[in-house]
Amino acid sequence: MLTLILTALMLGPVPQLGAIPVQGRGNPGAGRGTPQEAPPAPAPGSPGTYKSSQELLDALKTASANTTEMVSSPVSNTDQYRVNLVHRSKPAGAIAHPGNTELHYITEGSGTIVTGGTIVRPAGSAAAAATIENGVVKHVTKGDVIIIPANTPHWYKDVEGSITYLEVRFVAPK
Repeated sequence: MLTLILTALMLGPVPQLGAIPVQGRGNPGAGRGTPQEAPPAPAPGSPGTYKSSQELLDALKTASANTTEMVSSPVSNTDQYRVNLVHRSKPAGAIAHPGNTELHYITEGSGTIVTGGTIVRPAGSAAAAATIENGVVKHVTKGDVIIIPANTPHWYKDVEGSITYLEVRFVAPK
């Protein structure tokens, strides 16, 4: 499934993503959105990347020992793309990724996602989560796919118990 998604989305040459942020996943002390050096993508003709379902679930379980809000299990994160299995047990603040299109494929659970509109940050509270005004609200569940264009605000407003999704972030070829 992952190979089909990546192949369908990355037809043609893909620009370098040297600025794609690695968001504190697996790097203690790094905050959300903190840019880090990403390894280069495998050269054309290289063997594929394979992670079993059990490996991904084990990594999520290990990561969840440190937090209960959001954890991820990396599939492959390079200077060309980011692929993670993400598990959320709570909503988080709205965010937009400059230059990077994102695909979410819901593998378990359900929730409400808001896309588009304008990110609104609460006045007087740096710790309060950002929200979205005038976005499109959709209920999502297992099997659903969301494609979020580059620079588009998105926000899991509600999470019903928990939600797990495959996250694929890339620069869409023109």
